[in-house]
Amino acid sequence: MTDTATIPLLRDKATRLRIHSLRATTAAGSGHPTTCLSAADLMSVLFFHVMRYDPKNPLDPANDRFVLSKGHAAPLLYAAWAEAGLFPPEKLLTLRQLGSDLEGHPTPRFAGAYVGTGSLGQGLSIGCGMAFAGFYKLANLRAIVDVNRLGQSDPTMLQHDTTTYARRFAAFGWHAFEVDGHKIEDILKAFEQAAKVADKPVAIIARTLKGKGVSFLENKNGWHGKAVKKDELEKALAELPTDGVPGTVEIRRPAPAPPPLPAPRSMAPPAYERGQQVATREAYGAALKKLAEADARVIALDGDVKNSTYAEILAQAHPEHYIECYIAEQNMVGVAVGMGTAGRIPFASSFACFLTRAYDQIRMAAVSRANLKLMGSHAGVSIGEDGASQMGLEDLAMMRAVAGSTVFYPSDAVSMERLVEQAARLQGIVYLRGTRMKTPVLYDNKEEFPVGGSKVLRQSPDDAATVVAAGVTLHEALKAHDELKKEGISLRVIDLYSVKPVDRETLLVAARVTGNALLVAEDHFPQGGLGEAVMSALAGDDVRVVQLAVGSLPTSGTPEELMDAVGISARHIGERA
Repeated sequence: MTDTATIPLLRDKATRLRIHSLRATTAAGSGHPTTCLSAADLMSVLFFHVMRYDPKNPLDPANDRFVLSKGHAAPLLYAAWAEAGLFPPEKLLTLRQLGSDLEGHPTPRFAGAYVGTGSLGQGLSIGCGMAFAGFYKLANLRAIVDVNRLGQSDPTMLQHDTTTYARRFAAFGWHAFEVDGHKIEDILKAFEQAAKVADKPVAIIARTLKGKGVSFLENKNGWHGKAVKKDELEKALAELPTDGVPGTVEIRRPAPAPPPLPAPRSMAPPAYERGQQVATREAYGAALKKLAEADARVIALDGDVKNSTYAEILAQAHPEHYIECYIAEQNMVGVAVGMGTAGRIPFASSFACFLTRAYDQIRMAAVSRANLKLMGSHAGVSIGEDGASQMGLEDLAMMRAVAGSTVFYPSDAVSMERLVEQAARLQGIVYLRGTRMKTPVLYDNKEEFPVGGSKVLRQSPDDAATVVAAGVTLHEALKAHDELKKEGISLRVIDLYSVKPVDRETLLVAARVTGNALLVAEDHFPQGGLGEAVMSALAGDDVRVVQLAVGSLPTSGTPEELMDAVGISARHIGERA
């Protein structure tokens, strides 16, 4: 039970959080003070009674973790950490200034933020990844919903109907409590009840008032994203007197962190024969299994297509290393981001086209400096009869644009396995593009694939042209090479498996040998794919780059028919070369 002396202390802390939030946003001249005021009582109970953490070490792995999903309430988060003693409260006045780690929405530049938030609705998925245990029971997960009625431009659909919110959570297997979000004793009671729930996650649905505590802000529409002006600040602060309550709150320290996972070992090498027909997506699944056996940190996630991405190979062999996220790619990426913050190495897979649904989560993963690995299978028209809705034709452009990302496009089973291993070693966001159709193994099992490299598969002093390709078009380029050789024409063929970063030097050498021109063939729309990666790498050099890409919306057909119809088959490569 809570000591009755604690309640006035927590109420006083909530008032201080409101004052800090108002002062910081007024000093900045922008921000979202009213959403901070609505959640201040909840944050006071969380930070100064419920959570167990080291206030001087926010990233201690033993700490309870807090994710602020409504990132526009960042001043409140910063105020809570200041009151906890992480930094002097005076620093709050640097909110939103250039060079300050107290940004308008939190990012990991601030020591108390595990992830970047502010694109609303992503925090819960990230929290699920952090709380992962067993078959997703997530009994160590608490969602606090600040139901303050008002959105940015209008009242929300349900406004203060907390009962409907609670029923919706309950329908998804949560235990839900409704509380008055401004009554400290009710909030405390809800958390005490939540602590007794051991078999499911808990949602605390808190009815609050936006702008609580300041009469000219409280429950008033039209104040979202507006700071109180300087001449209004004193009026607002006069309504928020601190009581000077004697005593101090005690922040509970966390229990010791669990022991670290075993040190990773080297992954078993590929074991293929040259010429063997293997889809790169199948090699992805085989590599995941090997990787998880060598590194306990590896976790695979999939969106109900594991029998197509071959993530099922790992799921069947080591189910404790696999999470089924079903057809919810946005949630899958968020969960993976959360797992990455806990020291895991998450590999999330789906069809390349379906990952486009999760682009906001991927974009925010970059803001979060997440350690995230993605594999998009079934890329391009080479998937065949399923048609345009299933063809990933934009994914390279999408992933190349992600800040700090690395993009790989393996062309055979050996390169896929080796690049999966590279992805696990890299810190950050890595995308692997997978092919549906089987293709022959090109490389020896001992071949290495460094980041930013490429492979010159065919070359001679007499090369008349250079073809740059990856994935299925690399195999088409090799066929074109063989056909042109019969006519006495020599073709240089480059496997550009590293799409970002690009092996500029190898491309430039090849271009100089073959008339300062390169032909790029890709199973992707022209915009943002392999061709534009090459153009970008050679910008400023006197090199002409000619693209063969999917220039129109494809239809159903066999892979061979479609590649020929859109102009990326061996016949078209040979003619253009």
